[in-house]
Order: sequence, then C-alpha cells, then structure tokens
Amino acid sequence: MIRRQGVNMPTATEQKVVKIVSELLDEEERTSRTPGLISEKIDLVLGMHPKWRDSVDIRSILDEIIRREAFWIGQDATLRNDNGHEAWLTASRKKDWRYWQRYREWIERRLPLDAVDALDASTDSVLALLEDPERDGFWSRRGLVVGHVQSGKTGHYSGIVCKAADAGYKIVIVLAGLHNNLRSQTQMRLDEAFLGYKTTAFNEEAYTVIGVGEIDADPAIRPNFATTRSEKGDFNSGVAKNFGITPEKRPWLFVVKKNKTVLTRLLGWIKNHVANGRDQETGRPLVTNLPFLLIDDEADHASVDTKEIEFDENGKPDEEHEPTAINRLIRRLLISFSRSAYVGYTATPFANIFIHEQNTTKEEGPDLFPSSFIISLAAPSNYIGPARVFGLRGESGRDAGLPLVRHISDFDSWMPSRHKNGHVPSHHGEDRLPPSLQNAVLSFILACAVRRVRGQEAEHCSMLIHVTRFTSVQRYVHSQVDEFVRQSRQRLLRRTGGHEEILAALRDLWEADFVATTKQMVEVQVEDLSNHIEIPWSDIDNALADAATDIQVRMINGSAKDALDYAENAQTGLKVIAIGGEKLSRGLTLEGLTISYFLRASKMYDTLMQMGRWFGYRPGYIDLCRLYTTRELTEWFEHIADASEELREEFDFMAASNGTPRDYGLKVQSHPTLMVTSSIKMRTARELELSFSGSLSETVTFRKDLPAIQHNIRAIERLLSSLGTSEQSPIIRSRPGGDHTWQGFYWNEVSADAIINFLDNYKSHSEAKKANSQLLSQFVTALNREGELTQWSVGLIGGGDEQHTFETGHSVKMLKRAEHGQHTDRYSIRRLMSPRDEAVDLDEADWVRALEKTQEAFRADAGRNSDGSEPNSPNGPAIRLVRPKERGVLLLYTVKADEKAKLPAEAPPLIGFGVSFPSSSAGVRVKYRVNNVYWEQEYGGF
Repeated sequence: MIRRQGVNMPTATEQKVVKIVSELLDEEERTSRTPGLISEKIDLVLGMHPKWRDSVDIRSILDEIIRREAFWIGQDATLRNDNGHEAWLTASRKKDWRYWQRYREWIERRLPLDAVDALDASTDSVLALLEDPERDGFWSRRGLVVGHVQSGKTGHYSGIVCKAADAGYKIVIVLAGLHNNLRSQTQMRLDEAFLGYKTTAFNEEAYTVIGVGEIDADPAIRPNFATTRSEKGDFNSGVAKNFGITPEKRPWLFVVKKNKTVLTRLLGWIKNHVANGRDQETGRPLVTNLPFLLIDDEADHASVDTKEIEFDENGKPDEEHEPTAINRLIRRLLISFSRSAYVGYTATPFANIFIHEQNTTKEEGPDLFPSSFIISLAAPSNYIGPARVFGLRGESGRDAGLPLVRHISDFDSWMPSRHKNGHVPSHHGEDRLPPSLQNAVLSFILACAVRRVRGQEAEHCSMLIHVTRFTSVQRYVHSQVDEFVRQSRQRLLRRTGGHEEILAALRDLWEADFVATTKQMVEVQVEDLSNHIEIPWSDIDNALADAATDIQVRMINGSAKDALDYAENAQTGLKVIAIGGEKLSRGLTLEGLTISYFLRASKMYDTLMQMGRWFGYRPGYIDLCRLYTTRELTEWFEHIADASEELREEFDFMAASNGTPRDYGLKVQSHPTLMVTSSIKMRTARELELSFSGSLSETVTFRKDLPAIQHNIRAIERLLSSLGTSEQSPIIRSRPGGDHTWQGFYWNEVSADAIINFLDNYKSHSEAKKANSQLLSQFVTALNREGELTQWSVGLIGGGDEQHTFETGHSVKMLKRAEHGQHTDRYSIRRLMSPRDEAVDLDEADWVRALEKTQEAFRADAGRNSDGSEPNSPNGPAIRLVRPKERGVLLLYTVKADEKAKLPAEAPPLIGFGVSFPSSSAGVRVKYRVNNVYWEQEYGGF
C-alpha cells in the first residue's frame, strides 16, 4: 500500500468508503464527529467489506472526511416579486423525480453531503420562483442568480436543468458564451450532469454512457439533444432541416453560443417547425404546448442591450427602439412561447441591473431585467474569492489576504501596456521571457511536482498566462514559453550537464517561497492544510522530471479544438499552460488552476472580475497557488473586493426586509464605486447618475500643492468656528462590555447648511472619485429638498502622537497614514477612517441593533468572510441602515504625511473627511459627466 504525503486524493474504492462513512456520520451530532468517531466508522465499514481493507489508504479516507466535515455552506439571499406568480413546488411533486436523483447521486461521489443538501435547497428555491410548467395560460418569469467567479455556477444550473426537466419543462436552451471552446465545455458538462451520454453523433447505437448515465441509463428517460460536444456541434442548418419536435415525455436540450447567426437559425426553426399556433394580437408564430426554460450563462455578457434608449416626457421607453442583436434574439425566443422562464447566471450582475425595468418593444416584448427574482448564492467555506486573496478593509487598515500574490515590474520592455497588434515581445532586445515569467513557469513545474508527491498526480493542473488580447502577440508568447518549458524539461530529464542552474533555481524558489508560504498558511489554519506533512526536497527533486514532461503549452483562441480537453484526460490529469486573452476572460474554467501570470489592465469592474480565473476551489493545493501581477492591478482587485462585499451586505439587508429586484437595481445603478460597467457605454460621452445613500465616502487621495493644503485648513477652520460648543473630549459611548472612547470633539444637531458650505469650500483631488466634495455637496442639497439629511453629527477625530492646534483652539492628534503608491501629484493612502468611527453617533441600543443585523447577515453566508470569525462590531451598511434618514455624519481628520512624500516644508497637515450617509428610499441621484477620451484613459477598453 502506498503512503501518500500531504492531502490525499481518494481512489474509487476509497470514495465508496468515504460516502458510506459520511452517511453514517450524518446521523450523529456535528459536535460529536471527532477524528476518533470517524476512525470507528471507517473500521465499521471496512469490517463489512474486508476485501476493501487491503486496497485503501485509511489515512487518505480520514483526511478526506475531515476535510468534508470542515466544509460548510451558508444560506442564499433572495429578492423577489411574486406578482402573477402561483406557488407550486411541494415535496409530493418531487417524489418521483429521476433526473435530479441521478444527478444528486453522481455529485455525492465528490461533494460532502451537506454541500449536496445545500445545492438541493438552493436549486429548489430557484425552481420554485419559476412557474409550474403544468400551469396553463400565458406566463413569463425573469430571474437572475448571482454567484461568485469560478464558484460552481455550472453545477448549480445543471441541477436546475435536471429539476426543470423532472417538473415538466420540455425545451431547455442553455446560452453558453460567445466562443466555441466555452460552448463545447458547457455541452460536455451537461452531457455528464443531465444527458448521461456523450453527444458525439445523432445515432442511438453510438451512445457512450458517462456521468449520470452511470447511475441510471434507462432509455425511457434519456433526454433528447440538438447540439453536440464537437467543434461544429452548435445548432446548425443540417440539424434544423432534419428533425422536428413533437410533444412527448422526454425533454430537449440545446447548448448554443450567443451568436447572431446561430440564434437567428434557432429562432427560425422554432417558428417554422415547433410553433403550433399564433399570437392573437400580433399574429406571430407561438408555441403553446411546450413549456420553455432558457438558462443564460454569463448573463451580463452580450445579452444586455447596450444601445441608448429614448424616453418620453413620462419616462416611458421608446417602443420602436431597436435592441442589440443578441438581446433582441433572446427576447424574441422567449416571446415565441406562451409559457417561458428565463434564468440568468453571473458573478458580476451590474450590467443586468442597469437594464430598464419597464423597457418593452413591440417586436421583442419586455427586456431581460430580472423582475421576478434575484438570488445571491452563498459562498461555501472552501471558496477562494477576492476577499480571501486580497483581504478586506478592517479596523487597522486592510486585513491580510492569503500570501499568494507576487508583484512584478520587469515586463515593460517585453509587453508594454499600450502595445499594438503585431508587437514582438522581447526582454531588453532578446527573444526570451522576462525573469518574472520564467519564475512563474518554474513555480508551475514545482507545483506539479508537489501535487504528484501529495498523491494528486491524476488531478488536473493548469497555469494561466494572460498578457495581451492580440492573437498575433499570443503566438510569440506561446513560442517563448514553449521553448523555455522544452529547455527546462530536457535539463531535468538528462541531468548530464547544464542542469545545475535550473535545479538551483527550483530549489531556491522552493525553500525561499513555497516552504515559507505553506508554513504561514498552516499557521493561520487555512482549510485543507490541517493535516499537512512537510515534504523533503529530495522527494520534490525526484518528481521534477516527470512533472515537466507532462506539461503542455496551449493557445486558447476560441474554437472548440482549442478547448482544454480535461474530460478526455480525466484518468491522468491534464497539465497545461494556457496562453490567451479575451477567450480566457469569460466563463472558461481552467481546472486545477495553480499559477497565474496576469498583466491585462482593464479597470472596468465586471471585466476585471471575470478575468480573475484564479478564484475558485483549490482543495489540497491552495498553498501552491500564485498570482503574478502588478501592484496597480492588486490595488484594483482590493478595491473591487471591498466594493463587492459592501453590495452583498446591502443585498443581505434588502432580502431580510423583503426587498424587490427593483430596490437592488436602484442601489447598484447609483453606487459611486461600481459605476463603471460596460452596460453604460455611450458613443460620445458618459453621464453617470450617482447616489451616496447608504454609503461611506472617505478621503484617501489628497492634493499635494501648498495652496490647496492651506485652502482646506481654512475650510475646516471656518466649519469649526461655526459649530459652537462641542461635546466633552474624550468622546465616550456606552457599549456592551465596556465604553468606546475617541480623542477629539463632537457636535450634534448641526445644520445641513454648515455641511454643504464645508463641502463646497473643500478642494478634492480629481482622482477622489468617491469623495468628490462638490458631488457630495450637490447630493446633500438634493436630499434636503426631500426632507432628509437635515440634521448632522460632526466629529473631529484624533489619533497618533503629534498634536495640531487649529486657530479655533481645537487641538487634536494627527493620524499617521502611510503612502500607498508613489505619485508626484497626489498623496494616496489605503484607508482614512477606523471602521468603528462610523458608529460614533449611535447610542448603545442602536449599536446593538446594528451588530445584530451584521451578525445575522454573517451567519447566513459565513463562507465569503476572509477568516470565518463572527463579527463583534457592526459593519458599515448595518450602521447606516439603523441611522435615521434625517441624520448624516461628517468626520474630520488631520493627517501627517510621510516625509518621503516631499510635501512643501511649510505645509500644514492634510485635511481628510469621511461622510456616512444613512439609507434612503428617496431615489435621489446627482449627475457626473465625463467625456469619452477621459473614460478610455481612466478605465481602459472593454
């Protein structure tokens, strides 16, 4: 019997033992499921099957069960609108469902039972919000499921497809990206999860049973298919010509690209071969006998109508508006059925939320706004997302993320940020990779070797190189990487001279980077590393040659022949370095992604998030993962992690208060941080409508010029002189367990005019997008007209060691905030405020109420938290939610800049402010207009 080191991957027999033991443990209280009890159950199962004992590694089984027991998944949050909806999904209705049952049994082979139960409940909640396919008449439901990047959305909608087919939906169309490789990958997954056989030909005798077919291959329930997994397997003219659909028990599956030609062909076929009637009002062909479900994968990409819509004086959209091609065809597909359901899936829903809820056109019917429901999927505890990788803002700056990011800066001569098509990459004039990319490739060889030693030899292992969008440039990169891998492989195989250099480089990388990183992650108790066993270098050395030999270098350019054939390499595991651009940015899964080298610099929220293929699940090898990227992109991902978490918190609170999709739509459409998404792309200008309600704006970018610094000192002194007598210093607030104190001064019931005057007088830096004092002033003025933000609390908060005294006599200590990035025109910091400062105006009862709301939201979805610990203080959204709509909070700070910032010697301290706005239902927004040139320079391409 082979003893495998580290985290082991169970064999087929071991998986059987794991499944039986897990079922036995499911009957025990979770608190009693100790390693001792687990060992007892393993012995019990092996006692019943003595032949298994000689072929299994008991430690592997124990490790896998402990890993599963450490796994948890939270509760989904839902915004819904039940107008016209009839409840229908009951336990008795599910009693004889076979598609779901075989899918469930199939995924139980690799997922904990708790995870399968959670998926069952989650897919039930989506299906229940669709309409009963057996319900007669006309109905249409539009919903959106928001997951996380690389979090298993395909597995989720596979469950929906199975249950929808069980319930009685007869036609299921899955829209799978824009390119052949993603369509093919999606077809392969649904072959396994729903069809149960390989879709290689339309010949029943040629069926090869796979996936769920291994559980139940009964021909009586075998679904029909209209597309195959091959490169030319999309819906085509030959298919359309040769068969028609008749009402029968077995459902039909179509997996198609979001392509104008394909969708036009599909729509024509439905009208000419499937429709059994006509719409009485319009006369268009109509299908009334076949309930229709459309799953839109990556629903924010291509599906959204990005053309400008004209509105009349009453705010009604133009009915003659002509939508973009894909949006138009999707909507026409939906209105070709009297009974239809649309479910979009995405991790970045912001383009979908910008869809106008009331937009309807004569030929297309209503737009794709998710008017029926939006469901936010909970993050499992083993999901590695932005908050885990990059951390979140905390009490003392930024909470540390996982130590996986490696900053690079040696690529400018090789791949300039503004290079053009045809660029030939060279490092200082030589046809070779920059040292950072050489290190990344060596890290991948090491990672493959370590996974072999850990018993994960048969698992997929991938590397991503994403440095250019131009195919011609990718070819040069492919050639250079392939040559570097070839030379490395030869030296590791032969070891007859010339190999010493690469061996020394690999060993240095192992000892200086990998050993230290793994140790650090074990110390902070990262999942899957609790049973980690240190590996000696000699074991790694022995595995290097085989690891390098297995590695392939591929270009990914969109055709199915470029698709990474993970399924075909399931027994041995594919070891691949994938080089690509746009085709790697959407939906395509890189199985076992371990090393990423990433230079693309789009600053669009949704584009950048979707490029983050490194998010996802990394069981047993998270400590081996690396992200090589720039400091600037790291800053943007940190920014995105914070903003994304803030909006998910808002979503949780809206769901708890029975909010609707439109409520969330208004929130996202006006969010001052996530305002940049390609759905608001215009031809000549960008006009953004912003709301700061329920948000925090704080100064993190300051002007460096002396006149501006002096001007802002005068602005705060004018405000202080107008405020009168302050509350005693220190500021004291009662909290459970002890008082909270602040050094400084506090004023209550300050007029809005005083706040507006200060904001008007303050000079913001042009880069201060979220703390633009002029926009904030306009917003406060606009809400005053609605009777909100009329009474303010103001705090002058001190911290640090050195004192500053204003001419008004108010003396406070200056904050010390390190410079974040070096800029000649501005002084930038990560965070101005301590999060607890935002609650300075709350009494004890409101503070407790805000904490309860924070903890409730956390318990529902603890998996997305960076460290899994329950909050012991309220977060910002909860604080703003409990605060009265009439009261805003302005907090003022003095900041002592670093000496290296080279501010003028005579400059007074920098003046920063934070404004905490309560939640509002007034819907007030202010306009922020930028020209097209500025937009392209600031946010990059799409």
